[in-house]
Amino acid sequence: MTLTEIRPDVVTGKTIAGRSPWQLAWARVRTDKVALVSGVIVVLLGLLAVAAPLVAAWTGHDPDEQFRDTGVTAEGLPVAPNGEFWFGTDRLGRDLFIRVLYGARVSLLVGVVATGVAALVGVVIGMLAGYYGGVIDTILSRLMDVVLSFPYLIFAIAVVSVAGPSLSATIGVISFYSWAAIARVVRGQTLSLKEREYIEAARSIGASDRRIMFVDILPNLLAPVIVLTTLLIPAAIVFESTLSFLGLGIVPPTPSWGNLLSEAQGFYRVAYWYLGFPAVTLLITTLAFNLLGDGIRDAIDPRMERLFSRRRRRRVKG
Repeated sequence: MTLTEIRPDVVTGKTIAGRSPWQLAWARVRTDKVALVSGVIVVLLGLLAVAAPLVAAWTGHDPDEQFRDTGVTAEGLPVAPNGEFWFGTDRLGRDLFIRVLYGARVSLLVGVVATGVAALVGVVIGMLAGYYGGVIDTILSRLMDVVLSFPYLIFAIAVVSVAGPSLSATIGVISFYSWAAIARVVRGQTLSLKEREYIEAARSIGASDRRIMFVDILPNLLAPVIVLTTLLIPAAIVFESTLSFLGLGIVPPTPSWGNLLSEAQGFYRVAYWYLGFPAVTLLITTLAFNLLGDGIRDAIDPRMERLFSRRRRRRVKG
């Protein structure tokens, strides 16, 4: 029966339209208010990041423009939020609101691109390890262990010392540390799927290994990969912010949430907005992505959500 086939109910005689697992998952997501609100926040943040140049043109404030007359107090301190500067200004009199928007462009770009590259590499390596097994599985699994056990800051410092801090180096470092987590999940799922009856049937009719992996196994891996990718994006954003905060990521004056927080270290006592707005924006972004990922996970596999709910109830009763 195809996903769109309609069959009659044997009891009532009414027709029942079959729904795919993706349609059922979407129906569950629509009833999850937390996931919906988180999704709306993520979309709004993405739209604001894309529209940052338009907002800058509308306000007349370039992200690197210094307003020495109106953006700095007589004591040389940043100006508090007001009608002209919604988020206040930084230590050089630049519009903090515009810089936060431009920082969103960098942080979201790094998070999405780095996670996308990691997902692509992780899916391919995980499928190869799980499908072929044996020596290939041993070598690739040990490679995953090495990547996951290597201190990321040492690797980041090594990369920056050779290539210099840049956007591409940041994406490369984050991708290097993210693919192994995805590969482990994909490997485990592939080990389970390759023993299914439909895989044996495909082998019996002479299907090639490439066709089995990318036509029969890969579609069944999309759900866990999508969930894991959604949860890894906020981790990548925090990773980029950490590197930029330490001076190993995005180079100023290009704004990033990490280097905005780094610049505000000496002013948080006299200019709360300087540190507060970038920090709150980073918090809201990571929280929204995590809650959205949790909602997608529960929608795709509701049994897992019920299991966690039962465990929570048992702890409360205990």
